[in-house]
Amino acid sequence: MQLVSVIIPYHKKKNFIKETINSIKNQTYKNLEIIIIYDDEDYSDLEYIEKIRKSDRRIKLIVNKKILGAGKSRNLGIKKAKGTYLAFLDADDLWKKNKIQSQLSYMYQNKFDVSHTTYEILKKNQKYKKLMQARTFKNYQELLPSCDIGLSTVILKKRVITKKCKFSELKTKEDFVLWLLILKKNIPIGGYDKNLMTWRKLDNSLSSSIIQKFKDGFRVYNEYMKFNFLKSIFYLLILSVNFLKK
Repeated sequence: MQLVSVIIPYHKKKNFIKETINSIKNQTYKNLEIIIIYDDEDYSDLEYIEKIRKSDRRIKLIVNKKILGAGKSRNLGIKKAKGTYLAFLDADDLWKKNKIQSQLSYMYQNKFDVSHTTYEILKKNQKYKKLMQARTFKNYQELLPSCDIGLSTVILKKRVITKKCKFSELKTKEDFVLWLLILKKNIPIGGYDKNLMTWRKLDNSLSSSIIQKFKDGFRVYNEYMKFNFLKSIFYLLILSVNFLKK
């Protein structure tokens, strides 16, 4: 049974982190290490996170000396990870209890080094859940128009991550860059069409900042994909329209 390292950046999610951690503890797959990266210069939540850490010997805690952002924090967690496989989970998202076991079986059977799953979106104060269906991506052109990969659904082999293929330093879209870089290396991303994660869509989350999304979306295409200005604007418009459809 391969060790899976679960990497969680933490920044002001005290109301959700315990439930998130419990969704990992309750996994049917038990060979896990849980790496929490505390990314906040305000240490008021640190005592609470320490109590969570002590609740399970598999939990490790890294405290950043200064705020690095989600992308850099995940990269730090990856460096410390001992697992053959890496799984990513945001501090307010939830996994179904058979998530790891079911997804790894899918990856073994289909010989994927990277995969993502279908997931549900839960908006604040709403019971309605919208499903985002996973599909397999074989090249980066297929993913360019819309980042249809839920970060907290992804499992990949650690060896896929390299110095030039890792999370970007963008405030948002940092994961979008990584998925595109993986696909540019001709590594397909398997789409497991099974709902195994709940994504909380919070109004005060960084990912809800429209202006920041526009800025970072442009940088994805212009800086990381090396597209010219007009081509970057073209894809940014398509990305924005597809985002609104969600």
